[in-house]
Amino acid sequence: MRFLVFLLLISSFANAQKSYQKNYFENGKLESAGWIIKGEKTEYWRFYHSNGKLKEEGHYKAGEKVNWWIFYDIHGKVNHKCQLKDGKKNGYCLMYKNQKLISAVKYSLGKKIKQWTDFRSFKKENRLRDLQ
Repeated sequence: MRFLVFLLLISSFANAQKSYQKNYFENGKLESAGWIIKGEKTEYWRFYHSNGKLKEEGHYKAGEKVNWWIFYDIHGKVNHKCQLKDGKKNGYCLMYKNQKLISAVKYSLGKKIKQWTDFRSFKKENRLRDLQ
């Protein structure tokens, strides 16, 4: 009986271990890489386009995207950066074109609240520390 309890403890400990996982496209290129705990994505992850260029990167908590995420176009250039909570846009998204900031959009739980296309109007209505 003690041996059975010991095996159960070892098995539950092994399942709680954090492991680094890499997934690959059929063409052999890296598709994603990041940490897993108990079968859920956690901490920092990177995802790639099938051409090998970075697609998106950011943090997971309990399997959900959280905090700032950076999204890239097919050429690996920044397309937008968004604050996420529970996998939904929640906070600000900064939109880029040709690697230049072109607008900021505010979201609440995935719903678009407002968009600004110039820094002056954004700064007038918001605090820059909100972007942290």
